[in-house]
Amino acid sequence: MTEKEKRDLGQIYNPNYDRELGREIVACKQRCFEYNQLGPVHMDERAAMIREILGKTKENVTVLSPFWCDYGYNIEVGENFFANHNLVILDGAKVTFGDNVFIAPDCGFYTAGHPVNINDRNAGLEYAKPITVGDNVWIGGGVRVLPGVTIGSNVIIGAGSVVTHDIPDGVIAFGNPCRVHREVSKEELFGEKQ
Repeated sequence: MTEKEKRDLGQIYNPNYDRELGREIVACKQRCFEYNQLGPVHMDERAAMIREILGKTKENVTVLSPFWCDYGYNIEVGENFFANHNLVILDGAKVTFGDNVFIAPDCGFYTAGHPVNINDRNAGLEYAKPITVGDNVWIGGGVRVLPGVTIGSNVIIGAGSVVTHDIPDGVIAFGNPCRVHREVSKEELFGEKQ
């Protein structure tokens, strides 16, 4: 079994000496570098290039530079997606964003993790667990989302949070570790009584 196959099955794998993974990472980093060099006035070129980097997008997608990811093809974004400066997505596993997701500056989504065992970690072994973000989600500045986390729909994650576990639909959550602080009413979400 290849290291890529192990990764895709959610097993421990070693990306450091796998030529296929190495080529994919270098190619993606090069595309990200080129994207980050494009000036903001090159809107059409930027739009085309971000669609080349990401695995699947809808029509209205904005990602401000700089932006970095590992593979790109494991990232899916929905309609009306906006990511501010300094977004990092370590996409060894699938990272899926729903519609109407807004991400503030300096955020990271990390599917990669490393074993507790010192020998395994020092050997470069890692694992990747998917991250899922629902619809109508606002992620505040400096948020970090860790491997295997699902954030529900209609959620606000407060600035500086470290999201270590799943967050349910319809809540405001923040902190380190990120915790639910309260539910959001339909009136707050939609601006009128339902």
